[in-house]
Amino acid sequence: MVPILPREKFLTTTTDIQGCAIDSCATNSCDILVNGGGMVGLGLALALAGEGFSVVVLDAQAAPAAPAALQASMTQPLFDSRVSALTQASRQWLQQLGVWDALAALRVCAYRDMQVWDADGTGAIHFAAEEVRASVLGHIVENRLVCAVLYAALQQQPTVQLRNGCALETATLAKTAGDYSEITCNDGTRWRCRLLIGADGGNSRVRTLCGFSTREWSYEQQAIVATVRSERPHQHTAWQRFMATGPLAVLPLQLPEASEQHHSSIVWSCDSALASKLMALSDTTFNQRLQQAFELRLGTMEIVGPRLVFPLHQQHAADYVRTGVALVGDAAHTIHPLAGQGVNLGFSDARCLASVLVQAKRRGEDLATLQTLSRYQRQRKGPNLATMLAMEGFKRSFGSDNLALRWLRNAGLRLADSQPALKRTLIRQAMGLSL
Repeated sequence: MVPILPREKFLTTTTDIQGCAIDSCATNSCDILVNGGGMVGLGLALALAGEGFSVVVLDAQAAPAAPAALQASMTQPLFDSRVSALTQASRQWLQQLGVWDALAALRVCAYRDMQVWDADGTGAIHFAAEEVRASVLGHIVENRLVCAVLYAALQQQPTVQLRNGCALETATLAKTAGDYSEITCNDGTRWRCRLLIGADGGNSRVRTLCGFSTREWSYEQQAIVATVRSERPHQHTAWQRFMATGPLAVLPLQLPEASEQHHSSIVWSCDSALASKLMALSDTTFNQRLQQAFELRLGTMEIVGPRLVFPLHQQHAADYVRTGVALVGDAAHTIHPLAGQGVNLGFSDARCLASVLVQAKRRGEDLATLQTLSRYQRQRKGPNLATMLAMEGFKRSFGSDNLALRWLRNAGLRLADSQPALKRTLIRQAMGLSL
């Protein structure tokens, strides 16, 4: 049976950010070491800590602000540039982890409708929560707020250590069952862990150090993200217009205590040359180009925060697991943001891996064997690939100016919009719910 380390063996002699003992010279031990303190890594750590595992979370970035420190600013239009569209399945998992209420107490924006249309034709489809007897389709959340509530919850877990400003340098994986993997960090700390988990994003250090191969390609596109204020309220609707140069998504944001909601987050994916030109524009000219691209659906629009841009590419690890190590979220797969599924796939990975490890612990199995970890890979690789292929198909279809393909996609949108049973199926899939 894999031992679960007691608290006194988990800690040693100096003090970390929670007041726990850490020795920068000695080798500290834990059951599971998670590299990456983003939403997926923190969520996975919380799921594991709740089952009694001793967990260390390493992250090179500073710790998130405490929810209490953020509360006073929530009525101000100072939104995170990076947001995520959480499915109902992801919301339910955060609720199970006990953090959803804390997140909602800060701010989230439910969306009840989704409008999707083709810029080159008449094809369009409208999804409404009421079509599946639901109150909402999903929620738009600010990434920093999700991290804040997860981090605060982890600080209350006695078997968790949070090591911020600490970057993974080397990893030597265990060669035989029952052995520990050896980890060193840039601050001189050393760790022994039963299982190393890479939750460290698309440029995963764990994936590189442990020799995972990937298949990847660039979309030759970049995504511009920013917060905007529209002339008309956003109607709690997620909007997406497909253009030959890439999709433009306008995602609703919630400003507590406001009588009407006018703020949204844009994700404008476009060919790299166009993205460079757009980023070089003044705010006034950019606003005009944005309004034109969005066909003035919400009237005039004004940028109210910084514009950020990042390259788009697709990447998929040939394997998610090896003996002693597992990859989750963007460390295992990255996809085009056109449907906002990245974090939802990552949360599904985390939920699945946590379940596999908990079951293995209850059976007295070694957490780090390929036999144990392969259960996670078998459950997640197929759904992730299917989603990635679907997003690739959407991107190629809507990015083509072929007349026949343009006619087919417009006809397909109109047909889907006219078939209630098909729409209900599509809506439930978009919500991440079983059919």
